[in-house]
Amino acid sequence: MSPAESKVEHFDARALRTLQEVARVLGSGTRIKAGLNRVLEILSRDHGAARSAILLRLKGSSEIRIEASRGLTAEEQKSFLRVEDGLTDRVLESGKPVVVPRAAGDSLFLRPDGTHSIHHANGRTFICVPVTVNRETAGAMLLDLEHEKHRDYALALAFVEVVASVIGLALRVANLSDLEKHPGPERQPALVEIVQPREEIQGRYDFSNLVGNSGPMQQVYEQIGKVAGSNATVMVRGESGTGKELIAHAIHYNSPRKAGPFIKVNCAALPDTLIESELFGYEKGAFTGAQAQKKGRFELAQGGTLFLDEIGELNATTSVKLLRVLQEREFERVGGTRTVKADVRLIVATNKDLEKAIVAGAFREDLFYRLNVFTIFLPPLRERKPDVLLLADHFLDVFNSSHGKHVKRISTPAIDMLMSYHWPGNVRELANTIERAVLTCDDHVIHGHHLPPTLQTAEATGTVFNVSLKQSIEAYEKDLIQDTLKTTRGNRARAAKLLRTTERVINYKARKYGIDCTRFK
Repeated sequence: MSPAESKVEHFDARALRTLQEVARVLGSGTRIKAGLNRVLEILSRDHGAARSAILLRLKGSSEIRIEASRGLTAEEQKSFLRVEDGLTDRVLESGKPVVVPRAAGDSLFLRPDGTHSIHHANGRTFICVPVTVNRETAGAMLLDLEHEKHRDYALALAFVEVVASVIGLALRVANLSDLEKHPGPERQPALVEIVQPREEIQGRYDFSNLVGNSGPMQQVYEQIGKVAGSNATVMVRGESGTGKELIAHAIHYNSPRKAGPFIKVNCAALPDTLIESELFGYEKGAFTGAQAQKKGRFELAQGGTLFLDEIGELNATTSVKLLRVLQEREFERVGGTRTVKADVRLIVATNKDLEKAIVAGAFREDLFYRLNVFTIFLPPLRERKPDVLLLADHFLDVFNSSHGKHVKRISTPAIDMLMSYHWPGNVRELANTIERAVLTCDDHVIHGHHLPPTLQTAEATGTVFNVSLKQSIEAYEKDLIQDTLKTTRGNRARAAKLLRTTERVINYKARKYGIDCTRFK
């Protein structure tokens, strides 16, 4: 196979994976705005789009809005909406794609006054394609890529156009769905429904923001989709750190009760003497110190969802009262006689083996069967290894933002270490690992030495760090060479130049450390 054929095959495989994830995100029933932002994240992660935007307009209107963007400052967003910035405007008017292989004084970036638009950047490649709905140009998608001398622009354009067509189809489906919900002649059908931003917390738990596309997680998404629209009691089971609370939030905010409150209680965090009054409230004078009536969590969750975490720690007395609420949908406050109706959807979670707890007499069997209506088993991270890199990239963005850092990526050796570790602490441990790496990283790339000793030694216990100085230096050298080859797409001459050495030294080191340079092409 020739180098060109190998490059095409690699691109096709990568493009197919991207398209699969884009289709899953836009087909998951999520709001369009959240889905489009997720698509741009995917393109940034998989294809190096430093800046990107999706612009949409209403039918019969000249108004254009940025519906999703990534890597753009507020000023750059304003610039993208200026009519005189020729690139996107030409695509919107003509309905035809535009490719600028190397932006360096190109006329497309010139305003009438002779100045350059914000799009202009020497050494960058711009691809802008139309987004069509019902055969009309509804908007445009713009990608800002690193210029590559040997890039196959026809292949790259074809790929971006396919992504845009999937976006157009998702917009059409969303419009039809919206028209079904709001029929009538008074509604003027828009070519594109510009979706207003959702409440921050609601958008955070949208389906599109659940990270992971492995087989086990696909089953979880399918189960959430089936149960979210009902009022059925849900039990989420899984090891500590797998994200059970995140699943509970996703069920609530994708349910008919999403406008109601989401109240959560950790049953293990409250002492036995307080948990009953916390759940059901109490009347004035019910006990010493009860100087006024207090509503419990069930009342606070009226019309919404109550999430009971660590349900396996619930004491016997409270279990009896909870059983009655599940059966009769009513309860009394502690010290009270008035019956309170409970219009609450219950979601519980546990990392305990409840079946064993029942046998040991530590959990009521009748309560278990009342709670075990619809069970979702959340897989441990070691059983969803394809999601490790997706989660790592997600946490990299999160902690870059929260700590004001600008780490751009994770090096190949560090990725290998993340993938080979068994993650006993699950997603929570991975999040802590990436946060530590972001904090200790002093450049733009996370290397192996930024990861904790547990991963560097590949020890299950991770308590002993037994590596010689020579081994540490060689590991760092191998890491650095592989990272540079990744930057140069396997070009050893360019890698040598960046490392201020000779190609002969790079070839020698590659043989010494068993580095396959073709892997990075």
